Amino acid sequence: MNLRSALLAATVLALPLAAKAQPVTGLYVGAGLGYNILSNQKLNVPGSLGLAGVAGSGGQLSFQGGWVGKASVGWGFGNGLRAEIEGNYRNNKADKASFLSSGVAGTGTEQKYGGLVNVLYDFTTLSSFVQPYIGAGVGYEAAKWQNVGAFSSGGTISTGSSSAKGSFAYQGILGAAFPIAAAPGLAITTEFDYLGLSGNRTYGATATCYTCGTGGKSASATGSVSSNSNHNYSFLVGVRYNFGVAPPPAPAPVAAPAPAPSRSYLVFFDWDKATLTDRARGIISEAAANSTKVQYTKIEVNGYTDTSGSAKYNMGLSIRRAQAVAAELVKDGVPKTAIAIQGFGQTHLLVPTADGVREPQNRRVEIIIR
Repeated sequence: MNLRSALLAATVLALPLAAKAQPVTGLYVGAGLGYNILSNQKLNVPGSLGLAGVAGSGGQLSFQGGWVGKASVGWGFGNGLRAEIEGNYRNNKADKASFLSSGVAGTGTEQKYGGLVNVLYDFTTLSSFVQPYIGAGVGYEAAKWQNVGAFSSGGTISTGSSSAKGSFAYQGILGAAFPIAAAPGLAITTEFDYLGLSGNRTYGATATCYTCGTGGKSASATGSVSSNSNHNYSFLVGVRYNFGVAPPPAPAPVAAPAPAPSRSYLVFFDWDKATLTDRARGIISEAAANSTKVQYTKIEVNGYTDTSGSAKYNMGLSIRRAQAVAAELVKDGVPKTAIAIQGFGQTHLLVPTADGVREPQNRRVEIIIR
């Protein structure tokens, strides 16, 4: 079994056996460029076109390596299968021509262009960065010979600027895609394609013999040259973009830590006093000790009074009470620079009362650790 038969057989057998594919979903486009190897083509050259001293009943024409380009648009069904329409172009220069045992230099180029319908299958991802695939296609290809022929010291055979000859075409595809993580849907592709053309292609040709005419002069004859083989082995590198791939979700924002709750302590005073009781000193000591266990930004010391007395007097009394508490905090180890002192007088009553009422709970200082 030759290479092209083995490739086509592997393609047909592998399609229904593939499983756990990494699918292409929805619309995609692709393009590739690479190197094309064109097999030797069997030729039939009528005797009337044979070069001087060379039998023309048969031979073959070899070609140099050339280039290939292709583009495709397709649809992925989300289960590993996808179908696409491909357009392609190949160009190879002739190398040598041989007829029976004789060999002469080849001339001209063969250009091929056409379209195929391909069915492909994407296999399970082998790793995080490669997605292999396999496929097969059928379509129509035109092969045009541009001045293809042979020349020797005795004469030339040339097809001139011949018209393109179309043929049924078939191909097998082996490839691998390498997704680009930074661009969802975009992938680099590497691919090997086998493309074959069926049937024969016949081109009009002219043969010129430099010494075959009357008196040893040049003479020409017209006829045709036919080729009955055309096999292409292509290696391509390209890109593919799948429009159906959604970008990865943005990372969830990191929630800022909630601010630590404030702690407050109440210190109460006797009527019209700013001196600390033993109970008050105990509360202040507790507040000072707890301030060392948390990360605070500031410590507020706010003084208040009840509604007995004038508003002006009460404002001064509330400040003296706050100062007495702040001094005790410093004595208990709290830095003076961390303390903010403020007096509110008879405003912000803890227990609402009428003016002139002696309410013990309103005679207070509040320590707030923030």
